[in-house]
Amino acid sequence: MPESVATAPTAAPLPYATLLAFTRYVDRTGPAKATFVGGLRKQRASRSGFNPHGQLVKALKTDIAFRTGGRHLAEIAGVVKPRWRPLYEALVPGAVSYLHSLGDLSTVELAQTHDALGMVGDLPVKVNPHLGLRYDDGRREAVRLHFDEQPPSQEALLATLHLMGRQMDQVLPGAEPVLVDVRRGVAHHWDAAVRSDQVERWLAGEAAAFTAIWSTAA
Repeated sequence: MPESVATAPTAAPLPYATLLAFTRYVDRTGPAKATFVGGLRKQRASRSGFNPHGQLVKALKTDIAFRTGGRHLAEIAGVVKPRWRPLYEALVPGAVSYLHSLGDLSTVELAQTHDALGMVGDLPVKVNPHLGLRYDDGRREAVRLHFDEQPPSQEALLATLHLMGRQMDQVLPGAEPVLVDVRRGVAHHWDAAVRSDQVERWLAGEAAAFTAIWSTAA
């Protein structure tokens, strides 16, 4: 009989989070944190996941690049798959409102951004803006979009803007981090009165707890 061949056990995935996942984690409390991290760990192990917002981001960037005033955003809900149509119908009005808030589009253009991997304590967090903007007056913005039904909490805002800001030399040098609440068309900017060192300590503690939960999750 042929000898049996032992199969090496699959290595457990190392702790890791995207910016979206980590900010959603810090927004949770109590047992919900452990449940959330356990789900992320399983998703990472199975390499599953899907982004339903890609076509909206593309339409927004096209309207900015070609100064089309929201035409591509207005059309996108009619061309996505039927299952995503209600989502896009809810998102498009706010996205158009944000587009108009940029003012004269002849004075703004898309800027190339880069994803960055930042360490929060021992936890790698992928910082990935959706788009970059460059204005005629020299200002730059690295923009992250928030698509959820509820507005971003104060914790989510602080975490997102801080983590983007600390990696800005890699993401888009000289840019300001911006979080846009798409459904409401509102752009959130960093509050200069907030102490970055306090936010950093808070996030380091959250990252340590995230890593501990990840290591013990089944």
